[in-house]
Amino acid sequence: MPRDLSGLLGSRLCHDLISPVGAISNGLELVGMTATPQSAEMQLVAESVRNAQARIRFFRLAFGTSRADQALGSPELSEVLAGVYGVGRLTVVWNTKGEVARDQAKLAFLLILCIEAGLSRGGTIEVTRHAKGWTIAGSGQRYRDLADFWPELDGAGATADITPERVQFPLALLQAKAAGFSLCVRTGNDGICIEASRA
Repeated sequence: MPRDLSGLLGSRLCHDLISPVGAISNGLELVGMTATPQSAEMQLVAESVRNAQARIRFFRLAFGTSRADQALGSPELSEVLAGVYGVGRLTVVWNTKGEVARDQAKLAFLLILCIEAGLSRGGTIEVTRHAKGWTIAGSGQRYRDLADFWPELDGAGATADITPERVQFPLALLQAKAAGFSLCVRTGNDGICIEASRA
């Protein structure tokens, strides 16, 4: 069975990061229990720690190891997404109920990152599960030209070098193949839509 080295690396990094970030969060809670009112600086630190914890949880699902025999509940996945996209210019709507196989959740999260890269001024991403797979659709006021990267998801290969901020594109294709899905990308004035379907 081939080893998912990138997934193992992602899981290891997130595992090692969550402990010190959690310790900072616990320390802030202890400080908050004192009678001294929290300063604006402490509130900023607390907000940053919450954001870091949310992103680590998100990245562990998107870039960590995943197995089809593991499942996650939709409320938990919605909570992870709300932690990252609950405040800001970009909103993610998880239109899915019930349990989701971890390998499919990983694919959905990677595709969210792909569409996020194309929404330069924010917008809305809707994630919907259907009988044959998934639809991840994004809409916003302005779209970034990613014509060099969308072909990567279709299997044709990107026509530009993959940079760290675009690593989700080849990883999404690899995850789709591993989970038995094919990807189809549609872009236009009305938004960006990625279909992940099984035959």
